[in-house]
Amino acid sequence: MPSTNFIIHVYDDVEPIDVGATFGVLSMAKRIDAGIDMAVVARTAGTVRLANGLEIVAPYGLQDAPNGDVLMILGGAAWPEMSKDEPTLEFIRSFGARATVASVCTGALILAGSGLLDGKTATTRRFAQRGVDTPLDMMTKNHPSVRTTEARYVDEGKIITGGGVVLAVDTTLHLISRFRGKEVAAETARIIEYAWSPDGGQFREAPSDAGHNAAA
Repeated sequence: MPSTNFIIHVYDDVEPIDVGATFGVLSMAKRIDAGIDMAVVARTAGTVRLANGLEIVAPYGLQDAPNGDVLMILGGAAWPEMSKDEPTLEFIRSFGARATVASVCTGALILAGSGLLDGKTATTRRFAQRGVDTPLDMMTKNHPSVRTTEARYVDEGKIITGGGVVLAVDTTLHLISRFRGKEVAAETARIIEYAWSPDGGQFREAPSDAGHNAAA
């Protein structure tokens, strides 16, 4: 089987947990399947300051990003700016024309800004601090052409959107399953000690508070 290259898109104020739940899970999966490759891409190559001060180095910028099979757009507080950043949106559109694009958490709102979610079903983070509109509510309000739903992830073929925060692990495992096989995903889940269900993206039970504005 040819290798699969996952491109992780980062920007200032991305949540570190999104990096761990995507690149970190892929890193563990590579112990099982050497055909998994990862690359980190930012608007420009160099240091990226994540939320609360953690810094990482992106080896690639948008102009010299390597070819990949999957582009993963992460979430973070700067998503409103990134969802209007035309070089970023054009990069996403160009990638989506030839390969698979996935988002985790509020990365879906950047993806929505590119137009690739128009007419599709999508999800994003469904909880927020009390008194604050949730990302899912904002997507429903600001992108009426997108059919929003509460789910761990939504697979629309070439477009996959994932739910909030730790649900990025589910999205990453689903992508591993799709591109590298269910056995690789299941073994990855086992070694990271994560209770993953390969049966689909729906929640197994309703949340304890039906309101979107419940505390996470």
